[in-house]
Amino acid sequence: SARESNTHVTTTTTEYDLLAALAAHPGRVFTREQLMQRIWGEDYFGTPRTIDNFIARLRTKIEVDPDAPLLLETIRGVGYRFNA
Repeated sequence: SARESNTHVTTTTTEYDLLAALAAHPGRVFTREQLMQRIWGEDYFGTPRTIDNFIARLRTKIEVDPDAPLLLETIRGVGYRFNA
C-alpha cells in the first residue's frame, strides 16, 4: 500500500482538500456538514453521502486496510476524524 511503501498517491483536488482539512486538525471530529462547508462553501447543497464517498475513495488510497481504517476514522453518528 502507499502508506507502507511511502510512495506518492494521486488524488483529485477535492480528495486532497478533504484530506488536508482533516489532517490539519488531527484528533478533531468533523461532521459531514462541516466538511462540506470547508470543501465546497456555504452555498453547496450536496448530500452528506458525498463526503462518505470521498472518504471511501481516500481510504483505498492511503489506508493499509481500507476496510479497517486507522487514519480516516468514522465516528458513528457524528462524522470523521484524522488520526496522526
